[in-house]
Formats: sequence, structure tokens, C-alpha cells
Amino acid sequence: MNWKWFVFRSYRHAAELRKQVWYILNSQRDLLAEKARDEVSDALRDFDAVLKTGTNTAGLKSAMATLEKSATQWLQPYPSAGTRENLKEFMVSGVLILSIFSFFIQPMKIPSGSAQPTLYGNVVTNVDGAIPGRLQRFVDWFRGIDYHEWIAGDDGVLMIEPVATTFGFVKTQRLSVGTDTYTFFWPPDNLPSHLTIRPGQSFHKGNTVLKLKICSGDRLFVDRLSYNFMRPRRGDIIVFHTVDIERKLRVAHANVVPDTHYIKRLVGLSDETVRIADDRHVFINGRRLDTNDLGFEKVYSFTGPPRDSVYSGHLNNKLAIEYAGRGFAPLFPDGNSEFVVRHNYYLAFGDNTMNSWDGRGWGDFPREHVVGRALFVFWPFTHRFGPVFR
Repeated sequence: MNWKWFVFRSYRHAAELRKQVWYILNSQRDLLAEKARDEVSDALRDFDAVLKTGTNTAGLKSAMATLEKSATQWLQPYPSAGTRENLKEFMVSGVLILSIFSFFIQPMKIPSGSAQPTLYGNVVTNVDGAIPGRLQRFVDWFRGIDYHEWIAGDDGVLMIEPVATTFGFVKTQRLSVGTDTYTFFWPPDNLPSHLTIRPGQSFHKGNTVLKLKICSGDRLFVDRLSYNFMRPRRGDIIVFHTVDIERKLRVAHANVVPDTHYIKRLVGLSDETVRIADDRHVFINGRRLDTNDLGFEKVYSFTGPPRDSVYSGHLNNKLAIEYAGRGFAPLFPDGNSEFVVRHNYYLAFGDNTMNSWDGRGWGDFPREHVVGRALFVFWPFTHRFGPVFR
């Protein structure tokens, strides 16, 4: 490729023809007679000579006609050539996409609200009033907001089927009343828990079964490459695999989903001693983390009592019981308790300290389970769209 390719359209067409003939010749080299191979090879050399001379448009068209005539005469035609070419491009694109997702970036959906207000998970609310009109729903869709309204078309009792997976990736969950059904595509996690209706409840035709507003969790790209060249740093928002975490805990209130990915903020590094003081600040080897530490500028910018989905520092178990009415930090029972991160292990907390099951409950995890760091929110189009900063 040279500068002429960018300047002259005729040169680009000629170069594309040359590439196609060269590709078919090499694909059929073992099938063609020696004379056919030689004729097409000679035609390609003559065509290359024309390209190098930088001839005018008329000269290029003449050379293209000669090369096309030689290729038509000596190369074997492919059945459904257009379909074959489209399939080839599709496969090349698929391999490229898979390679990018395997080695460079990986898409991820935030499953819960444990990272709020930095990154948002699904939020499902029941709508009491009217569903917005089509125009407003269209605008809200770009903000990740979707509305669902279901009016029963038959008499019967409500039945909720388990989540099903089609084609290996399309998740659906179907609800039914009599012969009438309603299907959620990519339903929120544990959808029945968000509903005010329950399986077995009776409905008559024309009754409103549900009216929901679903705010979609953030979709982001995970950088899988950087940590091949450097270690994660304290304050990074990291993605890691939860394998073995649930089996390791063996506690009744463990609600970690096995064999999935979690996203948390890295707090404790290998061999460090961690303490959560009663002032809601973490101490690392006796040093207090504050707003001056990278990655914690917002986490420790709190004022007033801790609140759900608001930056409120970090709570130990005593503070969790005091403010949330329940304990979720058993490894940090009070402000004097210390936890030692094992060698080659990490400790991570959720930014939503009032509603996050994290390292305060299940401890540290092996360094090799780290997948990458949060890179870019690509959906929805809210103020969080864009690069994810520490």
C-alpha cells in the first residue's frame, strides 16, 4: 500500500482486484494445472508493473480488464461467491472480536449495587402511576431505563418460570397468567424478589399484573492487558473471579454467587495488616487512608451518617449493626480488629459500604484470580459514560 491508495479511487479498485485474484490463485494452487497457475501469475506480474508506473485511470482500467479476463479464463469459479465472501469476512471479524475480548478487553455488566455510586447495578422499582409515553420511553432507553407493563389477557394464577438461556447467551424469564404470557429478555437478577406480586396470585382478564421501571446496570469494558505488565495498585477498581470464595466461607449468610465475576475497589495488598476504625477509615499497617490517597478521594469525602448508595467510607461490623441494623463485616468486628492479607492475596471492598458483601465478610482472594481493571462505561448514556477513573 502506498500514498496512491489514499488519493485515487481507481487505484484502490485496482489494488482490491489484485488482492482478490492473488487470494483465489493461492487458494486453488493445488487444484489448478501448471499452465493455469503460470498464466495467472504472469498476469499478476504484468498488473503489478502497471501499478508501479502510476498510469492514468484509463490505463488502470485497461490493465484491470486484462487481469480479470485472465482470472476468469484460468481460475475455477466458486459457487455462491458472494455468500462465500460474506462468510469469510464474518469469520475474520468474529475471530478478531474474540481475540480482543480474550486478550485485551472484556465486556461486563454490573450485577448489583455494591459499587454505587461509582458504578450502578440494576435498580428495579414498581410504578404506581402511568407509564410514560412512547417519546419519553425512547429518550429514557438511552439512559438505560426500561418500562414494563402487563395487563392480563386471561384469567388464571401467576406462574414464574426459572431463567432460561437460548443460543448460549440470550437469557429470558417468562411469566404467565392462564394462557397469557409475558417474557423478560435479560431479566434482572432474582426478578421475583423485586415484584409486589407472588406466584399463585389470582388475576382476572384486564387486571394490571405488573408495572416496572428497570434502570439497567452499567455495562463496561474491563482492561485485561495492563496487569500483565504491572501489579494492581491500591484504589484500583478491579474485576476478579469469585471461584472458591463461597466454599471457603462455609457461613450461613454467605450470598456470594459462585463462579462469576465481581467488581470491587482494591484496599489491601499482599502481607498488609488492615483495620477499619470507628471513624469509617481504613488503616493499612497503622497508616490511615484518606482523601489524599489515590482512588479514595470520593470514598472518604463523606459527611454525616453512612447512607446506602452514597460515599460513606467503610463500616466495620459494629458500625454496620448500629447504622444498618445488621452485621455484614464479620472479619472486622470492631474498630480495633485487624486482618492480615495473606501472601500473594488481595483484599477488596465495595464502595457502597452500607450494602456490599465484600472482603469484610469473605476475606482475601488469590492474586491470580484478578481479571483486569474497570476501563470504560459504554452503556447507558448517563454522566457515568466514559473512562472509569480510580
